[in-house]
Amino acid sequence: MENVVGEDNWLAYVEEQSRHAYDLESRVKVVELFKQAIVSEPGSLKIWLAYCEWFWSLFTDCQSNEAGWPEEEQQLGRELFTFDAALSLWSEGYESIKYRLNDSHEFWNRWVSIEQEQLARTRTPVGVRRISHLFRDRLQVPHATWDNTSQMFSSFLSTYNNAAYESEFKEVTALAKDSKDAYELREPFELKLNRAARSGDVEAHKAIMKEYLDWEMAQNRKTPKTATLATQLCVGLYSRALTGVFAFEDEIWTNYVVYLSTMHGIVKSGQAQHYLPDMLGILKRAVSHCPWSGTLWSRYILCAEETGWAFHDVEHIKHTATNAKALDKNGMTGVLEMYAAWCGYLKRTAMNPNAPEDAVDIADVGFSAALEDVQLWGERLYKSAYQGDPNYRIERILIQYLTEKKGEIDAARSMWNRMAEKPLLADSYDFWLNYYLWEMVIFSSRPKIRSPTPANGTMLGRVPTLATNVLARALKRKTLDWPERVMEVYHQHCNDNERPETLHRALDVIHKTKRTVAKRRQQEQANAAAAYAAQTHVQPEAATGTGTDDATTRDSPSSSKRKRGATPEESAHPVTKRPKNAEVNGADAATNEQNLKRDRENTSVLVTNLPGDVTSTAVRKYFKEYGHIQSATMHKEAGNAANGSDQATATALIEFSLPEEAQSALLRDGKYFGRSQIGVEPGTGLTLYVTNYPPAADEDYIRNLFKHCGGILSIRLPSLKYNTHRRFCYISFVDQAAAAKGSELDGKLLEGKYKLVSQYSNPSRKKTREGATAEGREIRIKNLDPKASEGDIRSLLQKYGMVQSVNVLKNIGGTNVGLAYAVFETKGQAESAVDLDKANMNGRILDVELTKETNFKPFATSKGDSPSAASSPAPSADVAMAEGDTSNKPSSREIQDRTMALLNVPDTVNDARIRAFAEKHGDIVKIVLRPDHQGAIVEYADAATVGRAMLALDGYEIVPGRKLRTGLVADLFKTKAEQKMDRIVPTGGSKNGGNPRFMPPPLTIRRPALGGGGKRGGRHGLGFVAAKKPDEAGVKEAPVNGTAEAVKPKSNAEFKAMFLSGQGDVKKDVNGGS
Repeated sequence: MENVVGEDNWLAYVEEQSRHAYDLESRVKVVELFKQAIVSEPGSLKIWLAYCEWFWSLFTDCQSNEAGWPEEEQQLGRELFTFDAALSLWSEGYESIKYRLNDSHEFWNRWVSIEQEQLARTRTPVGVRRISHLFRDRLQVPHATWDNTSQMFSSFLSTYNNAAYESEFKEVTALAKDSKDAYELREPFELKLNRAARSGDVEAHKAIMKEYLDWEMAQNRKTPKTATLATQLCVGLYSRALTGVFAFEDEIWTNYVVYLSTMHGIVKSGQAQHYLPDMLGILKRAVSHCPWSGTLWSRYILCAEETGWAFHDVEHIKHTATNAKALDKNGMTGVLEMYAAWCGYLKRTAMNPNAPEDAVDIADVGFSAALEDVQLWGERLYKSAYQGDPNYRIERILIQYLTEKKGEIDAARSMWNRMAEKPLLADSYDFWLNYYLWEMVIFSSRPKIRSPTPANGTMLGRVPTLATNVLARALKRKTLDWPERVMEVYHQHCNDNERPETLHRALDVIHKTKRTVAKRRQQEQANAAAAYAAQTHVQPEAATGTGTDDATTRDSPSSSKRKRGATPEESAHPVTKRPKNAEVNGADAATNEQNLKRDRENTSVLVTNLPGDVTSTAVRKYFKEYGHIQSATMHKEAGNAANGSDQATATALIEFSLPEEAQSALLRDGKYFGRSQIGVEPGTGLTLYVTNYPPAADEDYIRNLFKHCGGILSIRLPSLKYNTHRRFCYISFVDQAAAAKGSELDGKLLEGKYKLVSQYSNPSRKKTREGATAEGREIRIKNLDPKASEGDIRSLLQKYGMVQSVNVLKNIGGTNVGLAYAVFETKGQAESAVDLDKANMNGRILDVELTKETNFKPFATSKGDSPSAASSPAPSADVAMAEGDTSNKPSSREIQDRTMALLNVPDTVNDARIRAFAEKHGDIVKIVLRPDHQGAIVEYADAATVGRAMLALDGYEIVPGRKLRTGLVADLFKTKAEQKMDRIVPTGGSKNGGNPRFMPPPLTIRRPALGGGGKRGGRHGLGFVAAKKPDEAGVKEAPVNGTAEAVKPKSNAEFKAMFLSGQGDVKKDVNGGS
């Protein structure tokens, strides 16, 4: 029973005991168990409800012979389980759980129903006033079912106090205003929590609850008028969280303790008056739920000391902690934190002027025992690999005690020297600087002895020789982690305090040490560069395109530069061009994004041999002191008994903001994370740049392609928000061997036509842009005559040089839109052709200029059966389409009816991937990818296909965790671009600072409906073809008044099944079957 912790465990335990409660004694024992459970979980609604129901059942059973109690037990039961005691217990339970906004009504409704049952039998004025008071109090407390409670009160008043109905209700409504306002503020969080609970998503529930708790803690500052209510609601929310999903989360317990500590301080200062839980009681519960948390144990000891507990009571806390088997769950961290708190208590007790006489003796014994216990504990966990506390917390407390309390300077110095012999501390600049500062304090605290001999004017008096020696010893360490800092302090110290000859020697030592350190740093850089160079023996990551089949650009949906055909020069290269200056609307955003790209190769470290159950949050906390962490990618591996290890391990790739931060994080190499000795090394040679894979390839395709190489940490696909023609990715592996194996796939032919590029990522290398536009050989001609053909344009341009290609842009009907692009053989020829600017052609003033290069391509369009619009039709076809009959061209209404929008499309998905799953439902005329609106526009060949596609694709999981929604084109343009937080955010951004909404609210799906009616004279749009009007003389009207067989309307489910199965003619089904 002593080990029962947690709401569910207590309920299960008490329920088991209650099953065997056949006599009065055993029933009383169950009551005592409930009392213990309430002490352990005072905010548990389930335990309180079970306790009150059990006590109420004992009260009712002992009132009659129906329960079969012996007469003697029945008499004793009436004395123990009285009506007043039962109602008092219900009242006590309600006070403990009434600020649980989501479910406190379950308890209160049961209690008030019992009260009303008693009143119905007695109908006393006292009873009416009592229940009225209960309702008044309840309605002033925010809760989810306030309206229902109000309705219950209304019914109660109508029955028992109708004369005062209006005044009572008016008064209560006024008093309840604050509670209703408070719940209205919190309702969005409550709704999110309810949705997460119904879906069974525990992680989502935790994330929402954390956000809710953080928000709630800030409310007493934001709403000073209702600060008391806000504090009670915050305590209630923590009580609810710590009996639920966060019962065993030490981080949440710590947050709660800190919050209560802050509020107790406010109350003590007289700034506010709040009812707050007892800190010691909360801390006792916290350490029982999280006995591995040294932070909670240390706060428990400190709070007990602050409260004035006796020594043996504080010592009991320490013994309870050391007896907890889980204290070393996370390695030595919890053990060291608890012992540091205990030793701090011993030091403060001994140094207290009012301390008992034996306080110093107790401290002496306590320090020795603590150091011995910690050493034995560490050796038991890590054997001979344990090197002590890297922060030497207990030793520092002992040194302060020896120095300030006992005055034993030599003993304290001996402690420093013993620690200096441990490699873990001797290689730490922080240790030597603290040792030096201690020596300087000792030197400054000793009185100066006046010499009878006059001092030599050229000589200093006293000098801190011992402090100087500490710094000199530090510089002799060849493996010191930051010798530059120690040299700086050494130089300043000798310059300020030492004699000239000592300063001279120090300068010599510093000079020699600098040379040694410089060689060491060069060697370290050379080793890292050699390891990286051994992997990067291939060409730069930007592919030259040599040997790549032309199908790469012909079939790629991301190959066209704009709505025109690719030039011969452009077709010869895969799409691997880097962003450059953009000179169109929105190009600044694209350029800004490019400038903010990270140098992941030099700002990342690889952490190996982490515990298998480690979380990303824990890893971030471990490394946060070294700099700002941009991302932490985890890869977990199961244990392998064949390799001598059956423990699961994890590897993490941590990206910092700056290369210097990544370098400093390497100091953690060989340190302990919990019980695991981790390895930390530069994250170089782990990432491959991969491109020229099939256009429709997704992350699963790429992962399967490289899965034989080894563990994959991450696959990063680029955002298409500013350039929809990007088709590449970065693959990070768990080790350099896997990356090397992945680079061997470079040149592999995929699907018979795509020559894969798989090379080591190197952000410092960029490919010079190629093609007619980049070389200045392309011109743009505007305001052309719609009747002008490609031949007309060639004839106009040939006098300026060799014209390699002419591309005339046409609309969907094949008509010239007045814009063309022409490519010359040389740059000089193109510049000469610009002289045609403002020239007259067929009565139109031409606008001619060199094509300006841009990387801003916010949308991509692919037409017909081809996955790309890169190629233009043949010249003869152009003429035929332009001059032919256009009577069959679809109207705008018809295009609208056969067009749909796909919503919630990630900005890493290209148009080829959309075509791959969308064309399964029918022939596609055109796809327009709009990552700037998180979606795409799909035009099918007929309206009926759109109906089936919208039903089938709604809810389709395009990537894990992202489901498509379907809607209208207008719905698409209401959606803003996706915003990702895992990037370097430039300063001067949005002022509102609000979090971007990951998914817009659901939109209405257009579905076919029965009949024709409506204000517009019949059904139009999705899935319907307008019916022809019947001739007045040739068509009979349909029978009415039951003379024909009635058609049974179809439900939505039947329509969806009909569309997905493709059975039957749409028009036939809609019109009833004839």
